[in-house]
Amino acid sequence: MGRDSGSDGRPGFRRRDHSVAPWIRTRLRTAPGAAVALALLVMATACLAAAFPRAVERYEDAGLRQAVVDATAPRTSLQVSAPQPGNYIPQSERETALRPESMRKSYERVLNVVERPLAVDSAQSVYGVRNINNLEAAETWLPMPSGLPAQMSLAAQSGLAEHSRPSAGRLPRAKEPVTAGTREVEAAVTTETARRLNIKVGSVIHVPGVQRAPLAVRVTGIVVPRDPEGAYWTTQPLLRTPSLIRPPTQGGEPEAYWLGALLLSPDAAPVLLGTPGEPARYWLLTPDPAALTAHELSRLGSAVASLESGPGLVKVRESTDADTGVSTDLDEVLASYAELRSGVRPLVSVAAFGTGAVAVVVLLMAGRLTADRRRTELALLRARGASLRGLTRRLLTETAVVALPAGALGLAGALLVVPYGRASYAVGAALAVTLLACAALPLRALAAHRVVGVHGAREDLASVRPSRRRTIAELTLLVLASAAVLALRGRGTSGTSDEALDSGTSGDLGSSGDQLVAMAPVLIGVVAALVLVRLYPLPLRWLARPAGRMRGAIGHLSLARAGRTSVSTVLPLLALLTALTTAAFGGSVLAGVADARDRAAVLNLGADARVEAEGALPAALPERVRSAPGVREVTPLSIAYEAKPGAGVESVPLAGVDPEGYARLAGRTGLGAFPADELKASPAGGAAKSGGSGSAKAPLPALASSAVADRYGTHPFSLRLSDGSDVTVRITLVRDLTPALPGTDFLIVDRAGLSTVAARPTTLLVTGDQVSGGALRKAVAAGTGADAGATARADVRLRSEERARYVDSPLQSGAERVYAVAVAAGSGYAVLALLLALVRAAPERAALLARLRTMGLTRSQGRRLLVLEALPQALLATVGGVLTGWAAVRLLAPGIDLTSIALATPGGAPPTGTAALHTDPASLFLPALTVLLLATGIAAGQAWWTGRRGSVRELRAGDSR
Repeated sequence: MGRDSGSDGRPGFRRRDHSVAPWIRTRLRTAPGAAVALALLVMATACLAAAFPRAVERYEDAGLRQAVVDATAPRTSLQVSAPQPGNYIPQSERETALRPESMRKSYERVLNVVERPLAVDSAQSVYGVRNINNLEAAETWLPMPSGLPAQMSLAAQSGLAEHSRPSAGRLPRAKEPVTAGTREVEAAVTTETARRLNIKVGSVIHVPGVQRAPLAVRVTGIVVPRDPEGAYWTTQPLLRTPSLIRPPTQGGEPEAYWLGALLLSPDAAPVLLGTPGEPARYWLLTPDPAALTAHELSRLGSAVASLESGPGLVKVRESTDADTGVSTDLDEVLASYAELRSGVRPLVSVAAFGTGAVAVVVLLMAGRLTADRRRTELALLRARGASLRGLTRRLLTETAVVALPAGALGLAGALLVVPYGRASYAVGAALAVTLLACAALPLRALAAHRVVGVHGAREDLASVRPSRRRTIAELTLLVLASAAVLALRGRGTSGTSDEALDSGTSGDLGSSGDQLVAMAPVLIGVVAALVLVRLYPLPLRWLARPAGRMRGAIGHLSLARAGRTSVSTVLPLLALLTALTTAAFGGSVLAGVADARDRAAVLNLGADARVEAEGALPAALPERVRSAPGVREVTPLSIAYEAKPGAGVESVPLAGVDPEGYARLAGRTGLGAFPADELKASPAGGAAKSGGSGSAKAPLPALASSAVADRYGTHPFSLRLSDGSDVTVRITLVRDLTPALPGTDFLIVDRAGLSTVAARPTTLLVTGDQVSGGALRKAVAAGTGADAGATARADVRLRSEERARYVDSPLQSGAERVYAVAVAAGSGYAVLALLLALVRAAPERAALLARLRTMGLTRSQGRRLLVLEALPQALLATVGGVLTGWAAVRLLAPGIDLTSIALATPGGAPPTGTAALHTDPASLFLPALTVLLLATGIAAGQAWWTGRRGSVRELRAGDSR
């Protein structure tokens, strides 16, 4: 064997191969359209993948910050407090401990103890000294509502000049060092305190002293808070607004006294040691909401717990006083947010897994279709000596030249569209998409061309038998899908929410079990697609023989063509069914959220609008409201919340109604429909009499809740109303819900059976298609004699406004938007998969039509042929998508609770009702019908376009198209 000779004639030297780059450039120039399409696909997918984690992080952080802000400073502030220095300490040292220099040093040391990620807003954090026990003021000119003297709280708090501006006079100051024996100090009050307590600049207020004369506090200024809702003033509301205190009394007339605050200079803090008010030092640390992030929620809870009763508290005591304590409700706020997030995040993960699965299938399908289109070219290269490694490397380089810049552009677009969040997750997601796009074509070519061969066997869908490996893979997916469904039905989407804050992982879907649960809809769609692919040849075989006996060749030819479809149809069908299942599941989730909010609003109001007053409404108001724009019907109610059955002390809400109108309202709203005749008072009974112990006439029929019916049975019993009249009722109807009264306790009777006073309407239930809030409030204001800007006598609530109350957190609204975008993106990828499949077969179909036209096929027959050829696959995807989506919703509904995302309420109040997942017909049928129309429409359009063109190119001999 001799050594290889290079082209320059020198033996043993092989010339470096420079053909890779020209070959890639040639390929890109040959098919620029395919390269641009791949670039657009990679760019869009990378953009969506990179934007998703940043969008989730943005709304989660916004929800956490909103939760902290809504909880208000008194709950979220870290209140560090220490008692006055002990009496065993020399007086001078006690006074020094309360001076501003010492308090500021302690404040700075406490700030250093706070651990990240808990950040303190130094602009709103303060320190100072205040008395625990309030001090009686001796001045008689202060208001005394019931003869009790006013009391004062003295506070020497830092930052008064920065958080207020003088309205009159000047800020207090200490002209000389203040001690416990100082006889007079200066103070300021807020405008609200000055107005309510008749304090003016120059007023002197005396408070008791300890072993000394009373302390004189001279008011030198009246200040206006710069930010009345800021933490400086809201953490201790008494500093801004005085309170009217009503101490508990045992019988007799209730008593009350005013409690106000006098704002001393921080230099005057030692004077509090000379009063009986038990002075205490405090440091109020306000967390900075802008620095809080949801991904550090567990560390944030740990930092708060450390300060309350952990190593942080030990350090705080070392920096301040051995008896220092730390209290806050911030940990409860964080736990409430964690519970809400644990209910929202798994639902979003379901949408993310569904859309991600469809995107992956589309990327794989793009690579496979490209490999199929270039099968002859790649087989020829292998036959002419191209190595498998070299061919794979060339295809990888060719794809990377297009995909890498596209992925970078998609990442840049995501960073611009969602400019918030950590970049690491976005870069990782975009990189994963880009690598998958680069590897799809080379891996498919590697699998298809391992053996050199020019001609391959037919891979018709109706003739190829599945391999054992495929059967094992399908059975594995079936087992995984069954496990996911059983797990989701058994423990739901947030089975560990009780330990959300402690572990910090609830809802993160960090474990493989949680990921399997979130992939349940996707796995159902994948299994359904594989089952349908196996069943697809059967109806084609059944229909082939009858179609062959029919007149004309179109039916038989279309079925034969559909049966000879390549097995590569599995990927488009997989993408379609996965997307349709995700769209049906996601649309059902969104529809369930909307329906739950509408239902909760109706449960609270009983109609489209509710007009309610504490007393009786004017007699002419119902007609005036009925004439308002958008109002269709008005149902008057006479509600008595304190109706007392018999001689008992407990009360039952009672509503008097007009049976006919109220029955229509109950039927329309679905809240306990009943026949009106069964509630009407008989002509011989009903009217209540005043002052008696019962009614001499027949008892009124009553509609009651289940709880009331169980309590009083069906025997007649009397009710004492607030106007002193009695009425006897007998429960004849039992319903769980009713429009007039929310809750589980209610009685509904005919108003005609009540006394004149008790029958006067106190509430109006308004129904209409588009009730205008402004017009309704204007009509109520005019009818009640109140100002149009504020209906003082009657409260007007609209269902639309009540519904908006349930979107209380950016966590809910953000999750809904991300969910909707994910469902829309999944549907878009499904359409793209359909288009890719149809475009891949377009040249072959065009050539078929051209050849058949030379045999006499008309244009109309060509359109029917292509439509009938595409119809079996389109029908398979449509029917399979509808059935799979319906099955997914029905199977997973028991484990899906939408209450967290649908019905969260301000302040953590319990929601009205629950939100369950149910099938949404529009989400089932609209995407599926869209797929069917697109498939048949594209086939008809291709036939029409091919018929307008010439047939020369399609009939060229040897053309592989």
